[in-house]
Amino acid sequence: MRIDKDDISVYIRVDKVNKALEIDGISLILGETEVLKDVDLRLSKGDFLGIVGPNGGGKTTLLKIILGLEEPDSGKVKIFGKEPRRARDRVSYVPQHTDFDSQFPINVWNVVLMGRVGKLGWRPFFSSKDKEIAQKALEKVEMEDYKERQISDLSGGEQQRVLLARALTTEPDILLLDEPTASVDERIKKSIYELLRDLNKNNDTTIVLVSHDIGILSSYVKKIGCLNGELIYHGHSELTHQMIEESYGCEMDIISHHHEKEV
Repeated sequence: MRIDKDDISVYIRVDKVNKALEIDGISLILGETEVLKDVDLRLSKGDFLGIVGPNGGGKTTLLKIILGLEEPDSGKVKIFGKEPRRARDRVSYVPQHTDFDSQFPINVWNVVLMGRVGKLGWRPFFSSKDKEIAQKALEKVEMEDYKERQISDLSGGEQQRVLLARALTTEPDILLLDEPTASVDERIKKSIYELLRDLNKNNDTTIVLVSHDIGILSSYVKKIGCLNGELIYHGHSELTHQMIEESYGCEMDIISHHHEKEV
């Protein structure tokens, strides 16, 4: 069988485009603690990965390394073939906690609209398209009625939804979320997971979600991994007893109830 060189070059270009995230042998020591140890991960465009694990297991640190905010002691990260700092325009991040200065006068609308700053280019003002995108993002997280409220006056869960809306306005290729449902009620929690699933399905957005919601999380993601210094990841959505026990260091039972897995 003869393989044309042009076919090979096309295959290589397509393969590089599809590789959204490549992590090779990431390790990091802080003080005397080995926070991450030889972490390897491959995600293609359109993957939806959920990461679970105990507190202090390195989940937030891993997200910061992907963002280029933290440098590992060894290993490397590539985002669509580029170093993290050169690919920041393709990545959005929703942090676990954000403290807003109660004395700083900024409302919900302006917080969300700020997500479009990186798209302004030479323009010194927000366009009608920017405002339309921000409005739709607010509607997606059910916060459009709060747009004139001061961000500091909102509850923790409401603030989290506003931050998610701001991240969505960047129209990211990769979306990183650190416990996005930690402070919201069950109804809003479900709506956020459904929103992320639709975003992943309809826009082909690659999502990495850190969460403690082991039961509900596995019902929405395509792949799941456990992180406690070392990453246990098999490239599928099944959360096994072995993965849980190796990560949490104790025996646990996974109970299936209405098609959702609970621990």
